[in-house]
Amino acid sequence: MSNSEPANQGPQKNKSTDLSAGHHLESEAESSSTPHLAQGQPAADSRGTAQADAPSGEHSAQPGVVILGTGLAGYGTARELRRAGYAGPVTLVSADDGVSYSKPMLSNALAQGRAAKGLAQARADQMAEQLRATVLAHTAAVQLDPVTKTVALASGQVLRFNEAVLALGADPIRLAIEGSGAAEVLSVNNLADYAVFRQALQAQGPVVVLGGGLIGCEFANDLAVAGREVHVIEPSPWPLGRLVPQQVGVALQQALADSGVAWHLGQTAARIDRVPGSSFEVHLSGGEVVSAAVVLSAVGLQPRTQLARAAGLAAGRGIHVDALLQTSAEGVYALGDCAEIQGSVRPYVQPLLVSARALAKTLAGQPTPVVFAVMPVVVKTPALALVVAPPGPGLVGAWQVQGQGRDLLAWFVDDQGLKRGFAAAGTAAARRDLQAQVVA
Repeated sequence: MSNSEPANQGPQKNKSTDLSAGHHLESEAESSSTPHLAQGQPAADSRGTAQADAPSGEHSAQPGVVILGTGLAGYGTARELRRAGYAGPVTLVSADDGVSYSKPMLSNALAQGRAAKGLAQARADQMAEQLRATVLAHTAAVQLDPVTKTVALASGQVLRFNEAVLALGADPIRLAIEGSGAAEVLSVNNLADYAVFRQALQAQGPVVVLGGGLIGCEFANDLAVAGREVHVIEPSPWPLGRLVPQQVGVALQQALADSGVAWHLGQTAARIDRVPGSSFEVHLSGGEVVSAAVVLSAVGLQPRTQLARAAGLAAGRGIHVDALLQTSAEGVYALGDCAEIQGSVRPYVQPLLVSARALAKTLAGQPTPVVFAVMPVVVKTPALALVVAPPGPGLVGAWQVQGQGRDLLAWFVDDQGLKRGFAAAGTAAARRDLQAQVVA
């Protein structure tokens, strides 16, 4: 989902809040339909089964839909399948524990005092019961064969499928940074990562955030509200440089600075060293040295394409899919952070939800192309209300900004004079007539 999709087979990270869903990274709507996490071990019942570890050997069930991933894309597709009337077998494979949680909460849970355990919504067995499915937790898929329609698991088990759905998500981009402390830089891409991050924050001292994009700004705001000293290192001249014009980016920078965030713009982290006293020294490209107790990287995500590439599927930045979300192999589909459609990876919640609904209908026997309307993203920065509808990749045009101070409305106007995106800050962010003015 960067804000980033943040929906994957294993650990997942960062996504951004979608206006139409009212959320970020993962849909908060899931929290109302999933039970709270309860104590006890996974248990099977007549509606669905969950296994902590996959057994070895051939899968005995009749082939149906096999979904690789239990993030928003995986669980969301399974949920939409049942809503679409699909009654066949559904098996979900998860490299982690299969716990359902709201990923958007990861970047603003600290100020609310919420620990990782409190963000969990449902165990794997509870999700299996809800979805009338089999959930295989702690199980990695190691090989996909589109010809024999099988998925081999690390346990030795082989799953047969009629259709396979790749909901693999994305991995955090790891920067090539030198120094004795570089390996200890943290990323938050899933619930387990967040638990490690919260543990690290027990150390007193500043927090350095690498990256001033959506996720970096959201974490910086959350950390500042929680009372931490925060430094953001960003190579662009202003935050959200890929999404908003300079005037809007500067307004966000100033609002976060008023909340206590220190900015180091136009710079990168060249070296990170561990120093006595359980702290770090972050050496910036401009020569400055910033001390930190914790260093958090939020520089983006890389779609997980390895399994697909090994199976011979076409892939670029993400796994190539057509309008039906089918890959280059018949009967194999992909969606979410791992998928590339129309030359673009869409790491946001609302496109993922739209994709899951369309794909479910297709798998249920009603071929349904996915159609993406204008889908604004709400940036979770309480310091400054901000909604963005970024222009599509490759569009030729320019930003036109109106307003004063931090109450700004910027339109991206193409070379034909059409409005193709917007960024609304401050009071303008509350307007509900902006989306309708944009040409998709």
